[in-house]
Amino acid sequence: MKALVIAPQPFFSPRGTPLSVYYRTLVSAEKNINIDLLTYGEGTDIDIPNVRIIRIPRFSFLGNVKIGPSYLKLFLDGFIILWTIYLLIRNRYHFVHAHEEAIFFLVFLKPIFRFKLIYDMHSSLPQQLTNFQFSKSVFLIRMFKKLEDKGLHDADAIITICPDLADYVNGIVRDKEKHLLIENSIFDPVKLKRDDRKTGRDGQDKQPCMQPVAIPKGKRLIVYAGTLEPYQGIDILINAFKLVIEEIPSAYLLIVGGSKDQVELFSRLAEEQGVDRYTMFTGRVSQSLAKHYCSLASVQMSPRSNGTNTPLKIYEQLASRVPVVATNIYSHTQVLNSDVAFLVSPEPVDMAKGISAALQDWDRVKKMVTNAERLYRDNYSRPIYENKMQKILKLVE
Repeated sequence: MKALVIAPQPFFSPRGTPLSVYYRTLVSAEKNINIDLLTYGEGTDIDIPNVRIIRIPRFSFLGNVKIGPSYLKLFLDGFIILWTIYLLIRNRYHFVHAHEEAIFFLVFLKPIFRFKLIYDMHSSLPQQLTNFQFSKSVFLIRMFKKLEDKGLHDADAIITICPDLADYVNGIVRDKEKHLLIENSIFDPVKLKRDDRKTGRDGQDKQPCMQPVAIPKGKRLIVYAGTLEPYQGIDILINAFKLVIEEIPSAYLLIVGGSKDQVELFSRLAEEQGVDRYTMFTGRVSQSLAKHYCSLASVQMSPRSNGTNTPLKIYEQLASRVPVVATNIYSHTQVLNSDVAFLVSPEPVDMAKGISAALQDWDRVKKMVTNAERLYRDNYSRPIYENKMQKILKLVE
């Protein structure tokens, strides 16, 4: 069986790619399915058995692709469409796996080339237009909505990644049997292709740091790892940490990830709050190094201030046996509850109380990490994931 995956994303590693594409192609490879994965020119190739990564031109002079809708993505998607048509003419694919906006054009190509279609939905694209303040045009939002609905109705299988999206889709589609909620809950190590490690084909100035920084000894680490986008609540975390350090002098805040500009912005905030001596920013690091920092944590953080999609890091945190402090918003409570995590309001005082409890309430921490590990094993572990994936593949076989 041969499949085509269309992933209009910078394909770096699981933290910067459509994670579901990576792991679903991995599972597919175990079923002897050969896969062509078409993506942007920006990024570093991952070594996946039976998967050939095909890239459109890089167009590096236009800058890097950012999170959310953009005119650059619109430009690049034009080339994605041309490459897709070329591949469909040259090859006979049993099914095509459409990630995000790729569904918009694949629903029109489906009756021409007669392939089965999987819609891998990580977000509602009309909502993205407003969430990222890309456009307030009623016409454009309605057009995206109609295209999205057509994709949902015409797809042979639909994958959503969190309960909020699953509820949204079930309110639209008539055939609910073709829809599965498959969380991005697998976090195996990533193997980059050897030539990309040598040459750094990404060609960017944001290559991840590979060497660990020196962390002061005798400190109890509060670790956040992820992007430093505004909705991640890093400002709330830093303001909360000011209160924590007054009560627990051995606490130390380690913030892993972020661009140079973002690190500078939040470093200034830490200095203003007088906690810069107790705070370290690593900038963007390799996946293995991020895992290393998280393994040293006394507390892991997810201070997100808004959103509905569940952060990918949550599943790994559940399995880590390290207490988790997360904001009590729907983005988290789709998965987390007070038995498995310290849920706090997205404001400094309550977050500080949660962090302090996670560092000091030993009995509660012991129960929480045990419950969290059980929740992950029973609902999100590899056997659960692969069972769902088998169902999706049966829909398109």
